[in-house]
Amino acid sequence: MEAVKESINVDAKILQALMKMPEPLKEEALNYIEYLLEKHSKTNLEVEKPKERRLVGCMKGTFVLPLPDDFDDPLEDFEEYM
Repeated sequence: MEAVKESINVDAKILQALMKMPEPLKEEALNYIEYLLEKHSKTNLEVEKPKERRLVGCMKGTFVLPLPDDFDDPLEDFEEYM
């Protein structure tokens, strides 16, 4: 209950301060408020979404070594470009 009263007090103080400001300062205040909201929303996304961990050894067996003898030979598909 007390937190709600504090929130209302903060809101009222913000509104009172805004009403005293000239228009250019109000625009600056709005820009800063939008910046804070955007920054806050990004941090919430980062907190909620855990980073995916890489699986060690997931590509094992994908590449066959040693490479075939004809590995560096030109491909037939590209003969017209050579």
